[in-house]
Amino acid sequence: MDFLFSPPLQPVLPIVGDARLFPVRRIFCVGRNYAEHAREMGATAQADGLEPPFFFMKPGDALVGGGGDLAVAYPPQTGNLHHEVELVAALSGGGADIAVDRALDLVFGYGVGLDLTRRDLQARAKEKGHPWDMGKGFDQSAVCGALQPAARIGHPSVGRIRLTVNGQVRQDGDLAQMGWKVAQIVAELSKSVRLAAGDLIYTGTPAGVGPLHRGDRLHGEIAGVGELSARIV
Repeated sequence: MDFLFSPPLQPVLPIVGDARLFPVRRIFCVGRNYAEHAREMGATAQADGLEPPFFFMKPGDALVGGGGDLAVAYPPQTGNLHHEVELVAALSGGGADIAVDRALDLVFGYGVGLDLTRRDLQARAKEKGHPWDMGKGFDQSAVCGALQPAARIGHPSVGRIRLTVNGQVRQDGDLAQMGWKVAQIVAELSKSVRLAAGDLIYTGTPAGVGPLHRGDRLHGEIAGVGELSARIV
């Protein structure tokens, strides 16, 4: 093919124990999937129980991925950058209207992720009924560590999920607190879009989100999945 200009680089994630790389296609995120986080964001309890999941997206090239100490730039246009540690599911298959009992067959593996949010921009968009894109989908807003294949670790549904900032615990929860589980998330999302290999799904964050500043060092961990280290520059 003859391109007008060089195509952008393919976003990728490393795989633990594998020299091959995981090519990233799209990034989906689930909002308010932990009850305590939903409450700290101002949601009220549903009389009939679990609120249906809602989704938003980040561009694939918003990804900062890999092992080691990841450098993440503090974004412009905000004075209130927030952290959200999350379990990330990486798909190696896809489709539409996927049944819950088949959904986990499409998950290649899992990683520890950070959904970064320009909270002030998001709040202003909410007030006006505008989209969240500039609050959620900015450059370097999706951080993810190396992927652990599900063939090796299974499909984690319980286990500690924790984030420290400069050595102080900010978020400390358990995957068991997720309202919608991974299989349900995949099935529900596939009702709206045709999923495909390379898609990442950030599955929500526990309570304790808060502000970040230049120079902060973050350490995220999910039991049985791995760890993630990053610094805000």
